[in-house]
Amino acid sequence: MTTWPLGALDLKVLDLDREVEFYERFGLTRLPDEGEAAVFGAGARPILRLRHPRRGRPRPPRTAGLYHFAVLLPSEQELGGFLRRTLEERLPLTGTADHFVSQALYFDDPEGNGIEVYADRPRSEWRYPNGRIDIGTVHLDFERLLGLADKPHPTFSEGTVLGHMHLNVADLDRSQAFYESLGMELMGELGKMMRFMSWDGYHHHLGINLLQGRGAAPVENDVSGLAGFEVTRGASTTADPDGIEVRVLTPAA
Repeated sequence: MTTWPLGALDLKVLDLDREVEFYERFGLTRLPDEGEAAVFGAGARPILRLRHPRRGRPRPPRTAGLYHFAVLLPSEQELGGFLRRTLEERLPLTGTADHFVSQALYFDDPEGNGIEVYADRPRSEWRYPNGRIDIGTVHLDFERLLGLADKPHPTFSEGTVLGHMHLNVADLDRSQAFYESLGMELMGELGKMMRFMSWDGYHHHLGINLLQGRGAAPVENDVSGLAGFEVTRGASTTADPDGIEVRVLTPAA
């Protein structure tokens, strides 16, 4: 079985206690801390680390960084159960979508970091018009999803992973070239604003967009938001063109 190519992401937060409380309520499992980082995951697998930078400041507009990170659930039945819990507990749902390849729920944490929780459709249902994968956005069928839902559970099940990262970048061509150097390939694009890339023919492990504007300023160490994320592909840890750390793990990690 191929090792899933994404590990965990690291977020810099301004109020660590509030963020920890949010993610515990949201459904990630608190794992043992790593130094000063609060660690969350599913089962024993880390998905998210939270760190509080000294003298941190909020992320300004027109900067590169996180658009959202995406939590991939093992089944649409679990996604339906999470949707039911979202409605019952009034989790901060900001949007929903059927993307043809997946069904997705969207949220923001208290500091505005975007979160997607999704379940894939079978690969046999993915479509490739003009040789590129079709990642659209249409209305999510709430009734169908709730009708097949598992019983809601307070935490995500073992088998949940970091499904993809979606980044605001300064230059699509420059970012695409960097991630191609790690072995990703272009899977699809939406106009001149967004591209999707992956390993192993997946619909996307990475989204890149220009929604913060072309030439967006790079990530800075003292600014809240994304610090970096882990991959199991590539030769060595490095930073992407916008200053986001891409940390290479061994496949056994």
